Amino acid sequence: MDATAWSLVGLILFLALVLYLKVPAMVTKGLDERSEKIRKDLDEARELREEAQNLLAEYQAKRQAAEKEAEEIVSAAKREANALSEDAARKTAEFVERRTATAEQKIAQAEAQAMADVRASAVDVAIAAAEQLVAGKASGATANNLIKSSISEIKTKLN
Repeated sequence: MDATAWSLVGLILFLALVLYLKVPAMVTKGLDERSEKIRKDLDEARELREEAQNLLAEYQAKRQAAEKEAEEIVSAAKREANALSEDAARKTAEFVERRTATAEQKIAQAEAQAMADVRASAVDVAIAAAEQLVAGKASGATANNLIKSSISEIKTKLN
């Protein structure tokens, strides 16, 4: 027998041994297990991707809600600040009005007091003139001059 025949016999024995030990079934089983593991990994990855998308959508919704709430807070703060500003302006105007009214009342009282003082002075001057007339028993022309000077003096003191 030559080397080619022995190679053929060795190949046939090898193939018989491989079939006897069920190597093709083990290879098929290993490949099936591997493909099943890959399928499970793909399913798990798909589930994780869906879960991540759901979480992303949830967090985006929460972010939008937080932004809306922040805008509402800012808007409310602006409204409150405007209301406080208007209230402060109104109270300031009322305060100025009260102070102005008080000042006007004090001015009116001072004017009334000044008029009363002028009248009192006029009365005092008139009394003094009358005293001079009575005391000196002035005669006609002198009395007329005294009366005229008293009247002019009263006019100057009243103005």
